[in-house]
Amino acid sequence: MDIVIPLFDRFEPLDAIGPYEILGYVPGARVRFVATEPGRVTDTLGALAVDVPTRYSEVDSCDVLLVPGGGGTRPLVEDAGFLAWVRRMHETTRFTTSVCTGSLVLGAAGLLKGLAATSHWGVVADLEAYGARYTAERVVRQDRIITSAGVSSGIDMAIGLAALLTDDLTAQAIQLVTEYDPQPPFDTGSVAKAPAEVLERVRTLG
Repeated sequence: MDIVIPLFDRFEPLDAIGPYEILGYVPGARVRFVATEPGRVTDTLGALAVDVPTRYSEVDSCDVLLVPGGGGTRPLVEDAGFLAWVRRMHETTRFTTSVCTGSLVLGAAGLLKGLAATSHWGVVADLEAYGARYTAERVVRQDRIITSAGVSSGIDMAIGLAALLTDDLTAQAIQLVTEYDPQPPFDTGSVAKAPAEVLERVRTLG
């Protein structure tokens, strides 16, 4: 089972690494990273550098395509070659998925027109501009396309995807081995719950 995650400069680290941690436990799965060119890519926070050995153009097909988000998706939505590759991969994937603003890449590739989809709450207008119908759900499945909301939701999506690729028992075992049992200290993890002063502070975080 071939699971491919494209990386790019200014990728959001948890978008990629969270699902990688989960899907790496799927029996028989190979998870690999690809990039525009072989070499080092750096996350959006600037301290995590990943050496990626494989060009995306060297990959002709995969079982699962998972597109993470981050500031680096802005150039990707204008990259005709990369978008053509995404469309080509989607033709034969079992599942085409995204985390956070990775859904904008799927939208720019024309894969979300008329479909319900989600993304980070800060890019709703951008997502809808590609013809998607935004929903505030944390994970949205439309047949072979699965989108997830901001950053941490990629872990939820990956556990659900693990169940689709194997079975519920295996996915539950992966959830246990990673001890994914969230108990956040604050109940401000969605824009619907956060008070105005928290939303205001978000604007100062970079």
